[in-house]
Amino acid sequence: MENFTVNRTDKEDISVLYIGGFLDAHTAPDLENAIQNLIDGERYKIIVNFNDLTYISSAGLGVFMGYIELIRNNDGDIKMSNMSPKIFRVFDLLGFPTLYDIVDDEIKALENFK
Repeated sequence: MENFTVNRTDKEDISVLYIGGFLDAHTAPDLENAIQNLIDGERYKIIVNFNDLTYISSAGLGVFMGYIELIRNNDGDIKMSNMSPKIFRVFDLLGFPTLYDIVDDEIKALENFK
């Protein structure tokens, strides 16, 4: 099994989380901590770049559902970019494209915050 990585870059008032590897029940707390750190810092405009993510489980999907209401209640959002077709299919099957702004690349996600 691959490890999970999460790295953060701030671009003005927008934070970008770059996630990679396997996001499952064992690694979901790492993503939860990263998002909680953003919330604690009152950073509610978040882009998650999935470019290096190779697997996501329902536990990983649940992390996004667990925070979206709080983030949107603070005039923020979670936008998602750079998903492989395999990862997008998982999100699509569960109806995430109707709940989240999922775009092809990070530049488009940044533009959608403007």
